[in-house]
Amino acid sequence: MHTGGGVAREDNGSLRNFKLNESTFLASLMPKKEIAADRFIESHPEFDGRGVIIAIFDSGVDPAAAGLQVTSDGKPKILDVIDCTGSGDIDTSTVVKTDSDGCIRGASGATLAVNSSWKNPSGEWHVGYKMVYEFFTDTLTSRLKKERKKKWDEKNQEAIAKAIKQLDEFDKKHKKAEDAKLKRVREDLQNRIDFLRKQPDSYDDKGPIVDAVVWYDGEVWRVALDTQSLEDEPDHGKLADFAPLTNYRTERKYGVFSKLDTCTFVVNVYDEGKILSIVTDCSPHGTHVAGIASAFHPEEPLLNGVAPGAQIISCKIGDARLGSMETGTGLTRALIAAVEHKCDLINMSYGEPTLLPDYGRFVDLVNEVVNKHRLIYVSSAGNSGPALNTVGAPGGTSSSIIGVGAYVSPAMAAGAHSVVEPPSEGLEYTWSSRGPTADGDLGVCISAPGGAVAPVPRWTLQKRMLMNGTSMASPSACGGFALIISAMKANSIPVSPYIVRKAVENTSVPVGGLPEDKLSTGQGLMQVDKSDFLFLAFTLLQLAVDIFVISDINFDHFLHYRAYEYVQQFQNFPCAWYEIKITQSGKPTPTYRGIYLREASACQQSTEWTVQVEPKFHEGASNSEELFPFEECIELHSNGKGVVMGPDCLLLTHNGRSFNIVVDPTNLKYGLHYFEIYGVDCKAPERGPLFRIPVTIIKPMAVLTRPPLVSFAKMSFLPGHIERRFIEVPLGASWVEAIMRTSGFDTSRRFFVDTVQICPLRRPCKWESVVTFSSPAAKSFAIPVVGGQTMELAIAQFWSSGMGSHETTIVDFEIEFHGIDVNKDEVLLDDAPVRIDATALLASERLAPDAILNKIRVPYRPIESKLCVLPSNRDKLPSGKSIMALTLTYKFKLEDGAEVKPQIPLLNNRIYDTKFESQFYMISDANKRVYAMGDAYPNSSKLPKGEYTLQLYLRHDNGECLEKMKQLVLYIERNLEEKVKAYAVSAAMVKNCFVDVIRLNFFSQPDGPVMGNGAYKSSNLVPGKMEAFYLSPPSIDKLPKCSSQGSKLSGVISYGKLSFGQEEGKNPRKNPVSHQIAYIVPPNKVDEDKGKDSPTCTKTASERLEEEFRDGKIKALGILKQDIDEDRSEWKKLAACLKSEYPKYTPLLAKILEGLLSRSSVGDKVHHNEEVIETANEVIDSVDRDELAIFFSKKSDPEDEEVEKMKKKMETTRDQLAEAIYQKGLALAEIESLKQGEKASTLAATIESIESTKDVDKTGEQSRPVDKTGEQSRPESSGQSDLFEDNFKELRQWVDTKSSKYNTLLVIRERRRGRLGTALKVLNEMIQDDAEPPKKKLYEQKIYLLEEMGWNHLATYERLWMHVRFPVSLPLF
Repeated sequence: MHTGGGVAREDNGSLRNFKLNESTFLASLMPKKEIAADRFIESHPEFDGRGVIIAIFDSGVDPAAAGLQVTSDGKPKILDVIDCTGSGDIDTSTVVKTDSDGCIRGASGATLAVNSSWKNPSGEWHVGYKMVYEFFTDTLTSRLKKERKKKWDEKNQEAIAKAIKQLDEFDKKHKKAEDAKLKRVREDLQNRIDFLRKQPDSYDDKGPIVDAVVWYDGEVWRVALDTQSLEDEPDHGKLADFAPLTNYRTERKYGVFSKLDTCTFVVNVYDEGKILSIVTDCSPHGTHVAGIASAFHPEEPLLNGVAPGAQIISCKIGDARLGSMETGTGLTRALIAAVEHKCDLINMSYGEPTLLPDYGRFVDLVNEVVNKHRLIYVSSAGNSGPALNTVGAPGGTSSSIIGVGAYVSPAMAAGAHSVVEPPSEGLEYTWSSRGPTADGDLGVCISAPGGAVAPVPRWTLQKRMLMNGTSMASPSACGGFALIISAMKANSIPVSPYIVRKAVENTSVPVGGLPEDKLSTGQGLMQVDKSDFLFLAFTLLQLAVDIFVISDINFDHFLHYRAYEYVQQFQNFPCAWYEIKITQSGKPTPTYRGIYLREASACQQSTEWTVQVEPKFHEGASNSEELFPFEECIELHSNGKGVVMGPDCLLLTHNGRSFNIVVDPTNLKYGLHYFEIYGVDCKAPERGPLFRIPVTIIKPMAVLTRPPLVSFAKMSFLPGHIERRFIEVPLGASWVEAIMRTSGFDTSRRFFVDTVQICPLRRPCKWESVVTFSSPAAKSFAIPVVGGQTMELAIAQFWSSGMGSHETTIVDFEIEFHGIDVNKDEVLLDDAPVRIDATALLASERLAPDAILNKIRVPYRPIESKLCVLPSNRDKLPSGKSIMALTLTYKFKLEDGAEVKPQIPLLNNRIYDTKFESQFYMISDANKRVYAMGDAYPNSSKLPKGEYTLQLYLRHDNGECLEKMKQLVLYIERNLEEKVKAYAVSAAMVKNCFVDVIRLNFFSQPDGPVMGNGAYKSSNLVPGKMEAFYLSPPSIDKLPKCSSQGSKLSGVISYGKLSFGQEEGKNPRKNPVSHQIAYIVPPNKVDEDKGKDSPTCTKTASERLEEEFRDGKIKALGILKQDIDEDRSEWKKLAACLKSEYPKYTPLLAKILEGLLSRSSVGDKVHHNEEVIETANEVIDSVDRDELAIFFSKKSDPEDEEVEKMKKKMETTRDQLAEAIYQKGLALAEIESLKQGEKASTLAATIESIESTKDVDKTGEQSRPVDKTGEQSRPESSGQSDLFEDNFKELRQWVDTKSSKYNTLLVIRERRRGRLGTALKVLNEMIQDDAEPPKKKLYEQKIYLLEEMGWNHLATYERLWMHVRFPVSLPLF
C-alpha cells in the first residue's frame, strides 16, 4: 500500500505529525491521492483518460499554457477553443479588394499591405476591427496601461521640454514684448505648455486597434491581423507578416498579439466570413480548471492533472464584456459544441443562487444532453457555505448534474496552502456550499479536493498558481470520471452517465462521522481506486452506519469496490436512473425531490408522503430488450427507525411505482437531523443503493421569553468547526440585534457568521459576515429576519484559522429579536396621505419612521423590433432546431448627466431559473459609441447628457415566445442622490449634477400635508398598543425634471431604530429592515396660458394667403434634390425664378445658400466657393444690419406679446445673417488655400475627415514639419486675406465665434496667423463645452493641429479615441 512519505497514523485513522518531502510536496500541489487517481494510473497507466473528451465550460483555456499541449499518448490536448458568448466577435461583413499597390483599406481606415503569397481566388477580403483591450482581462489591461502610460509620459515630458525651450528663447529675444502681436505670440507659446501639462489629467488609454482580415483561400477561411499599434518597433505587427490562422479545430494553431501582452488567441470564422471570433480567456480560472482535469507534464508527472491522457475542448461561457459573467447564450452554445464534438464529460465551475431548483431553460437542455447524448455533467456546488441551503445552480440544484463539494486534506493544507500545522484529518472547506435544496434534494453529490496549484494563462507571466473553491473540486472529480470512462472504453463497456454516477456515489468514502455531514460532503470523497482512505471507511461507518443501509447489508464486499470495479461488476445490470418525485399526501403540488421539514409547524405532527420512483432510460432504449424486461425487486431500508417509516419492499417496472412513507419528527430533539430511505436490489444488494430519498428535518427552538432573547454560551471552536443553531423566529420580528463575544485564544481568529431562512418562491434569505478577532472582543450585528420562519445561525471558525495554536476559541452569542408590525408591507402613494398602523408585538420599540424616494423609473416601449433566425451552426440546437433572435430598439433622452440602469422586471436577475434562453443589451449614443452593456444582471452606468439608443437582444428557439415580447416594456432607472457629482465619460467634460433624493414627511393628522401642521417624528411603541400616522406624498415642486407622466418614483421606508449606532432620520436604507415605497407621477399640470386668444392679426386675408404661397414655394425649393446634373439644373431654375420674384427676401436667399452647401459632389471647388460667397453676400445685403443692431441694443418687454413676436423674427434674421457670414468665411479660406496650393493650411485639411486627406501609419508616428511659431502674415493676392479678416470681424459682431456652431472659422483664423497653440486651446474648450454629442469634425481638427505641431503621441492617442467616440458600426451581440 502506497502511503506517501512522512505520515504517521494513530489507531483512529487521523493523521499526526504530518511532514512533507519533495515528492509529497509536489503531489500536494495537484492532489490526486485523495481520490485514489494516482493509484489507479499507477495500476493502469493506459487508462489515464485516453479516449475521453472533456468540455470545459468556463472562462476560456489558454492553449499555450503549461501542460496543455499534448496528452500522455502524444495526441493534441486541446481539440477546439470556442468563444460561446460572442464577446470576441468582429463584424467582418464589409468586403474590399486590393488596389494597384496590393493594399486594402482596413475597417479602421488604415492602409494595409496584403502578402502577395496568400491565396485568395475570389479577391475578396473581409475586414473588421476591434479595440484590443476588449479581448483582455482587467488585470492584463491594467498591466499594459501602466507600461504604455510610462512611455506616453516620456514623450509628453519631451514635448513639454521643447515647448518651454521655445518660450525661453522667445523671452530672451523679446525681453519686453509690449507689441500686441508679440503678446499674442507669447500667449500662444504659453498655451502650448499649458495644454501639454494638462494632458496627463485627462489621459485614459482605450488601447490599440487590431485590424482583422478574413478571406477564403479555396479550402478554408483564413484570418490575419494587423497589430502594429501594439508593437514598439515600427516594422513589427504588419498584416503581411502575420502567419494566417484558420478555425482552431482545423489546424490547432494559435497566435499571440504581441510580446508585451503575451496573450494567446485563436480564431474561428462563422457565417461565410461575415463574423470573425477572436477567442481569448476572460480570467485565469478556465485554464486552471482545465489543468486540474487533464494537464500533462512529462518532465514533472507529479504535477499532472487527474487525467493527463484526456483531451479537452474549451467552451468559453464567461463574457469578457461583463467581466467574466456567464450568459444564457454562452451556456446554450457550449452545450451545442459539447454534443457536436461528441464529448464524454462536461465540467462547469460556474454557478449562482437560484429561485427554483431543477428548473429553467438551461436545465431542460442539460437533461436532453445527459439523457439523449449520454454526456456526464459535473459542476461545482458553490462557495456560499457554511450555512445549509447554500448550494448554487446549476451544480447543486439540478438532478442531471453531479454537484461537487470542496474537500481539503492534510497534505493539501501543508503543501498547497503552506499552513503552519495541517489539520489532523481531511475536512470540507468552510466556504463550500451545503445542501439541501429548497425541494429537499441532497444538493451536494460527492466531494473532491477543492484546491490546487495548476497552470494559468501565459499573460499572467507565471506558469501556475494556487486557487481554491468548488471550482477546483469539480475538475478534480471530472478528471476522476475521465479515468473511469477511459477504462470503460478500453474494455468496450458502454458508457452511461447513469451507471458511472451510481458507481462513483456508491463507492465514495464518507467524510465526517454524522449522518447530517452528507449535507456538506454528499456521498463522500470520490474514490476512483482503492485508496489509503478506504481503511478509514469502516471506522467511520461504525460511527455513522446509517449513512448507507442497515446492518444486514454486506458492506465488506460493497465498500471494497473501486468505482471502476463497480462498473465492471455491474455492467450487465439495467442501465437506468431512478427519478424521485415526492408529494405530500392529498396535495398534488408542489413536487419535491426529497422531504425537507424546516418550519416549526411541520415538526409538530406526523406527515404522510407519496413517493413516485420512475426508472429513466436513455432516449432510444429498446422496448423489447430494455424496457419490457425491466423488473426489480427492491428492498426499502430506513435509517430513521421511528422517524421515517415506509414499506419493506416493492416491485419496480419501467413504468415506475409509487408508495407512501410516514415521517414522525415529534420526538426528535431540537436541531438538525438527516435520514434516508434506500432502495436496494434484493438479488444483488452489493450494488448498493439504487436510489435514495433524503429526509432532512430541522426542529427549531422556540423563543418564549419576553423580551425575546436567546443566548448560546460557551461554544467551543477549533479550525473548521461549525456550530448550527435553529430558531423559530417569533411572529412580529423583523430584525435581530446580535452580539458575538470571543475569548480563550491567543492568535487571531477568523469566523464566518451566516443566517439563512427559506421562503416560498424566493432565493434563500441569507445574511453573511466574515469577522476577524485579533484578540478576545465583542462584535455587534443587525440582521433582517422574516417572522414565523425558521432561521439557521451558522458560526464557523475558518478551516485554516488558528492552525498552529492549540487554544480553543470560546464563543458566546446573544440574539435579541425586534420588530414593528405594520399594515402595509409595500406602500403605494397617490395624491392623498397614506395611513400606516404600527404595532410592536414582542417588546417596546422606538417608532421612528423614515422614508425617501431615491430612484426614478421611466417606462419605454420599443420603437422597432426585428425577429430573425440565426444562420450559424453554433446557434443550432442538437435537436436540429435553430435559435431565433429578437432585437428590440428603445430611445431615451437625458436632459443632464445621470447614472442609469435598464430594468426588465420579467427577465432580470435570472439566468438558470428562467424559461427564456438569454438577454443582452447595449446603450449607444448618436455616434454609435457604446456606453454600457449588460445582461440579466444590469449595472448602473454614468451617461452624459444626450439622446441614447438601447438595443435589447433576446434569444429563444420558440418564435411564439419571442413574438409576445415585441412590445416588452423596459424601464430606465435613475438614481437620485444628494449632491452627487455625475461625471461625463471624458474627464475633461466633468459636470456637477445635483439631484436630491426626495425625503417624505409624516403627519399625525390626515390634513397635515395641506395645513402644514401636525408633523409626526417618533414615539415609543408598547406591545399590544397600535399607533397610526400618515405618510405624505411628495410635493409636485420636488419631483425631478426627468419625471414624466407614468414614471415611477421608488424608495424605502423604515419604522424601527437600532439600539446601537444609528441616528434617527438619517437614511432608512441603513436600517436592518426597510420596505418598498412607490409613487406614480401624475399628469402634468395644465398650462394656464394654453387656450388664450392669440393677438389680433393686422394683415388682410389676401396678404396672409400671399405669404403662405410664398413660404410654400420656398419650402418646395428646400425639398428638391441635387444629386444629379438634371436635378441641379431644375433647382437652379426654381431658385432664379424665386429670387427674381422675391429679390430681397432674406429667408429665400438663406434657403438658396443652404441648397448650395448641401451639394455632395463638387467638381470645381473654387467656382463652387465663389458661388457660396456671392449667395452669402446676397443674404448679407438683404438684411438691414443697422435696424438689427438697434433692435438688439434695446431691452424688450417679455410680457408684450407683439414685442416677443418681433424678437423671434429678428433672432431668426440674425441667425441667417450670421450663417451667411460664417459660410462666406469658410469659402474665402478654402479659395485662398486652393489658389496658393498650401495643403498644410487648407480648410479641407481642417474640416474634412483626416483619413480622406492623408495616409497615416496606424501608429500615428508619421513625421510632419514642425510649425514655425510666430505671427504670420498671409499672402494678399486678390485681397483675399483682408476679406477673410474683415468677414471674421463682422461675424464677431453678431455671434460668439467660440460657440460650437462657428468654431471652425475661429480655429482657421488662429491657424492662419500661426497661433497653433491658441487654436488648439480654443478648439479644446469648444469640445469640452459642447453640450451635444461629440462632433467628429472637432476631433479631426484637433488631431490635425496636434500633428502640425509635431505632438504625434497626442495625435496617436486622439486617433485611437476616434474609434471609441465614432465607431463605424455598433458591435455584434
